[in-house]
Amino acid sequence: MKFSILADSFHKMEGTRKRLELTQFLVELFEKTPNEVISKIVYLIQGKLRPDFEGIELGVAEKIAMRSISKSSGIAMKKIEEEYRKNGDIGHAASIILEQKTQMTFLVEDITVERVYETLFRISNLEGSRSQDMKMKYISSLLNDATSLEASYILKILLGSLRLGIAENTVMDALAITFSGDKNNRKILQHAYNVSSDLGKVAETIATDGIKGIKKFEIVLFNPIRPMLADRVKSEEEAIEKFGNEFAAEYKLDGERVQLHIKGKEVVLFSRSLENISSYYPDIIEKIPENIQAENIILEAEAVAINENTGEFLPFQELMHRRRKYKIEKAVTQYPITVNLFDILYCNGKSCLELSYKERREKMEKYVKEDNFTKYIPMGIITNKNEIEDFMENSINAGSEGLMLKMLDKSYQAGSRGSHWLKLKREYQNDLGDSLDLVVIGGFFGKGRRTGNYGTLLLATYDEDEDTFTSICKVGTGFSDENLDQIYQILSPQVTIKKNPRITSEMEADVWFEPELVIEVVASEITLSPIHKAAMDKIRTDAGLALRFPKFTGKIRIEKIAEDASTNEEVIALYKGQKKVAHEKNLI
Repeated sequence: MKFSILADSFHKMEGTRKRLELTQFLVELFEKTPNEVISKIVYLIQGKLRPDFEGIELGVAEKIAMRSISKSSGIAMKKIEEEYRKNGDIGHAASIILEQKTQMTFLVEDITVERVYETLFRISNLEGSRSQDMKMKYISSLLNDATSLEASYILKILLGSLRLGIAENTVMDALAITFSGDKNNRKILQHAYNVSSDLGKVAETIATDGIKGIKKFEIVLFNPIRPMLADRVKSEEEAIEKFGNEFAAEYKLDGERVQLHIKGKEVVLFSRSLENISSYYPDIIEKIPENIQAENIILEAEAVAINENTGEFLPFQELMHRRRKYKIEKAVTQYPITVNLFDILYCNGKSCLELSYKERREKMEKYVKEDNFTKYIPMGIITNKNEIEDFMENSINAGSEGLMLKMLDKSYQAGSRGSHWLKLKREYQNDLGDSLDLVVIGGFFGKGRRTGNYGTLLLATYDEDEDTFTSICKVGTGFSDENLDQIYQILSPQVTIKKNPRITSEMEADVWFEPELVIEVVASEITLSPIHKAAMDKIRTDAGLALRFPKFTGKIRIEKIAEDASTNEEVIALYKGQKKVAHEKNLI
């Protein structure tokens, strides 16, 4: 398949933010795509080569890209750097530079999607002292045969700067329309994606085997399952109103959610965002197989830092010390953990997703034995408000954040934020219920002691219906100097000159970021706003919702992807809840 077809499609997609138009462009692209290439196309649309859990990264620096352009075009590096500074986009700069070359020379041959993909894959595998030179050689070989437009998108993929504004749901809509003729079949594709976490494999299956093939998707050991998420409630009364008189309550631990795939002595660990995090937890790899009484199993747990002397749970931030490439053995000794199990998703070759919560808990306790390192998260059956309060008190005293409440008779809903799980945290028990996980979308340069850092951040909620990130507040309080330095380091690779098409904000930031980093924020209340776009028109026409007096809690939610952030629906529920409480207080 000619790469020019993909480049033309990318060019069209960059020209719109409308989801319907993006879907239509994808449908037109998929209709032109041979079945054997469809998975590669879907990965490249996402700016990757393989699913995230495989951890394949291109690792190409801007300098290497510019040297490759110089080698291919014969134009001096200084000229290329000037063009890059002018445009802020190396792909666009390359298209201008190489346009001159295209006008003067004949192309050697058309380049194909297959050739581009395989070359990028070779680049991702390069290591060692000569790897940078080899990367430049491979990139130049593509640029030599590429048109200026093709070169632009090759470089954008290489540098991770492809800005199409297309999320997984839009891709699945287009796949359903193209290969089944019915957008409603997206739900079937969604299930296949939820149990495989591999959108390329989903695309290849529906292209070759249709919906029948998609329906046969099964869990595969060592491929992560997209985790089930919880709604929030801010009071015991609200929980009972939603769940009735009998449900389970578990301690809500302040740790890192870990999905454990185990077969014999082989153990692979995945984070909530499906990253392979096995290297951070060698103690789990070593110890957990001794606790398993099954041939193979997939479990969910919270890895929690502990005080070895008292056994007390420590805050999540303690686990950040394990996020390192070197001296991990020292970190394991200095920051001990326990593994606290709460669910089983697969056992002895069979899925457990369709089992009820009660059945899954019983199965987990049957096939996994406890010890001082591996434990079950404490759980109790709740029948009234007093029992919730007592269990909450015990949870807080043990160093936990609050409670997870779960319906006893419901199955595991992979990849969804269902109402079958609720979280009740101590700080939610006020008029607002004000702890929110928000996406950093923009930054404002600091002054005074914050010079050289971002002094204020622009934050957003996730709009599930539109698959966008809508601004809700600026936050500049609650940050320590250490926080600011850490956040600056995390955000630096995410800086983008142009606002990502999935960001909806009337406020203009000094700099925009790719919507990736999630942080936790508290606030005094939620108010109507003519500026911010969260829940726009949902409460009042021409008004969104905003946080009043927001404050950073100190928690960087590295375990969450942007789509796991607080949604507009959650914010609407909190807004209505605070109004209800205020009304009731006025009646007293």
